[in-house]
Amino acid sequence: MRTIGVIGGMSWESTAVYYRRLNEEVRAALGAFHSAKLVLYSVDFQEIERMQMAGDWLTAGDLLAATACALEAAGADFLILATNTMHKVASTIERRAGIPLLHIVDATGAALRAAGFTRVGLLGTRFVMEDGFYAERLQARYGVDVIVPDAAARAFVHRVIYDELCLGILREDSRAHYRRVIADLVAQGAQAVVLGCTEIPMLIGADDARVPLFDTTDIHVRAAIAKALE
Repeated sequence: MRTIGVIGGMSWESTAVYYRRLNEEVRAALGAFHSAKLVLYSVDFQEIERMQMAGDWLTAGDLLAATACALEAAGADFLILATNTMHKVASTIERRAGIPLLHIVDATGAALRAAGFTRVGLLGTRFVMEDGFYAERLQARYGVDVIVPDAAARAFVHRVIYDELCLGILREDSRAHYRRVIADLVAQGAQAVVLGCTEIPMLIGADDARVPLFDTTDIHVRAAIAKALE
């Protein structure tokens, strides 16, 4: 089994889900007392969040690249970045680290293509929904066109992620509003909806939509374990 290097802490709420799911997948695959071989580096999300809000992606990329190098030195064979948003700086990590990064958009794109979907809705932070790095990779590499919510809905989805989900707060009124946002995406032609934030599945599940929901955390975990067990 290869050792997975996990760059986590963004937020620790979703990183805890990653840790549990990685071990569950190994146990399901190998049985008995098997668990995942991994090295976890959990950063201080307050520092990252400050860089995000300031638009200082250069410093954020340098910080996460240094973290990736530390995981490599600790024995990791490949990397996963346990967040969707910070894949905005994935190229910096890939340039600096001597081990490969399993990109969350590639894992998600492969899952969408395998399922036959070519037009999907995308929920995530405003960076994921607005900055292009996510949708452009899905379209260019996997032929998947992306629909995002309107400006007001994007602002709401983003606010709930930072002010509620990253703090472990789950509100029924927020769940109801997310359902309406998803329904609007479906009305615009979305065949499925990508939950492009690792915290959103804490709030939203399959019963909250009438189209398939692609949980990027779960997809990323399953891809990572498949690679670890190759």
